[in-house]
Amino acid sequence: MSIIEVHALRKSYGGRAVVDGVSFAVEEGEIFGVLGPNGAGKTTTVECVEGLREPDAGRIRVAGLDPVADHAALTGVLGAQLQESELQPKLTVREALELYAACYPRPAAWRPLAERLGLTDRLSTRFARLSGGQKQRLFIALALIGNPRVVVLDELTTGLDPRARRDTWELIEDVRASGVTVLLVTHFMEEAQRLCDRIAVIDGGRIAALDTPAGLIRRSTGATLISFTPSAPLDENRLAELPDVASIAWKDDRITLAGTDETVSAVITLLARGHITAHQLRVTDATLDDAFLDLTGADR
Repeated sequence: MSIIEVHALRKSYGGRAVVDGVSFAVEEGEIFGVLGPNGAGKTTTVECVEGLREPDAGRIRVAGLDPVADHAALTGVLGAQLQESELQPKLTVREALELYAACYPRPAAWRPLAERLGLTDRLSTRFARLSGGQKQRLFIALALIGNPRVVVLDELTTGLDPRARRDTWELIEDVRASGVTVLLVTHFMEEAQRLCDRIAVIDGGRIAALDTPAGLIRRSTGATLISFTPSAPLDENRLAELPDVASIAWKDDRITLAGTDETVSAVITLLARGHITAHQLRVTDATLDDAFLDLTGADR
């Protein structure tokens, strides 16, 4: 069952279409990712879903509600962490949780929520004295305190160190495990590849692709990368003639080919016939980074 439905969404600023006919549906219980270059229309799309911006055209429903016409009701089913979030610096964690809980008729019990998010020992700490990771944990708690069915997380881990980022990923997985649908806006490919069930790639205000992370990677021009340093010179024309070769790159004496599993077999056969040794041979799958660059234009 789709808990979020977006159909033919359009939004313009100053006569320029920022979102131009975007359509997608999010199933209940998913972590659904939204990726795209800067200025692609990601945040505008999500802000329309949240009811923070009114679309110029199109239809949006969240749990059957129109985010604009039914905005008051929407706040009971949707929680959000915005791209840029701040609290009053002297507000303590406890005060923030109590304040937000008071805004809902049936809020979550904030003490178990604080414990679940590792904030119990920071209840008396003022917002200004929290670390970046602690602030993000608090914003997740505030997004969840209304017992939402859907939570929107916009660039949640920007600015966090690698350990804090991975801890936050585990929290997001816990949120989904509790039955909450997650709409995740991110520009970290590793984050999207690890967390998301499906991903919509937005480019130039349009959906460039919508698939699982693995499905997007399979669309990459070279789903398999083969790199090695040959023990003797290799004719690039012969490499280019191998099956499914998408690209060939040289760095010093090292060669990297993008292709498929069939390309790997063909490269090994070519080397064996020429009695050439492949030093430091590496065969790896393409990543979501590779697929993203293919879908959004690597030269832009």
